[in-house]
Amino acid sequence: MRLFISADIEGTTGISHWDETDYDRGGRWYDYFRELMTAEVSEACKGAHDAGAEYIHVKDAHDLARNIIPTALPNYVSINRNWSGHPFCMVAGLDEGFDALAYTGYHSPAHSTSNPLAHTLNTHLEEITINGKRASEYMIHSYIAAMLGIPVIFLAGDKGLCETARELSPGIVTVATNIGIGAGVTSPHPTVTQEMLYDGMKSAVLKGGDNCFVKLPSSFDVSIKYTVHHRAYKNSFYPGASLIGDKTVAYASNDYMEILRFFHFTT
Repeated sequence: MRLFISADIEGTTGISHWDETDYDRGGRWYDYFRELMTAEVSEACKGAHDAGAEYIHVKDAHDLARNIIPTALPNYVSINRNWSGHPFCMVAGLDEGFDALAYTGYHSPAHSTSNPLAHTLNTHLEEITINGKRASEYMIHSYIAAMLGIPVIFLAGDKGLCETARELSPGIVTVATNIGIGAGVTSPHPTVTQEMLYDGMKSAVLKGGDNCFVKLPSSFDVSIKYTVHHRAYKNSFYPGASLIGDKTVAYASNDYMEILRFFHFTT
């Protein structure tokens, strides 16, 4: 198996505040959580490898995409850091040569109460919807996997996201890292979570992609609601887009690549 892992940070065990996600936010806890993010990715890789994954590729997919400590990963893992500028965004580099897609550190979508750090793509957006449903980063990127015919086999992140993950990928294996409670979270001890990540990823790889293929809709009606009205006004000039409220822009296409292109230039 050739496995692609997309790794975020806001679904890492115990993380609960924005200053824990980014050095530039002045967070004294960022170094701790980047180490914890790295440890969780590492355990997922070990589980996959011990289950028979011959090739494991990790995309650092949080913020500046320079968070994971490469030397702390197993030496059979390749890693992609920084952003190429490709519309595949958090799964940039994914192609038909991979047998499965997995996620670590993922989080609930914007406008959700399941995670105090809930958002979709960036914090300038109040909400993204796809065909009337609130879109998470998990949904957006799993539709890319569907477009390529790749099963989505594993997800680690907050409990709220894990509870809805099977709506897209019925056979997915999930590991809940946090339970969001208002502005706080409750989580297992980090070593317990890491054990669950190892066991969960091992189980997912052994199962393979059976019942893990995401169904790609035949058409897409999307909307983006921004936190400020002037972003909506500016982005409503994207070809084919329309302003449908003071802060909301809509767009439609039968081609998911066109939806990704719209997101790429308007978020």
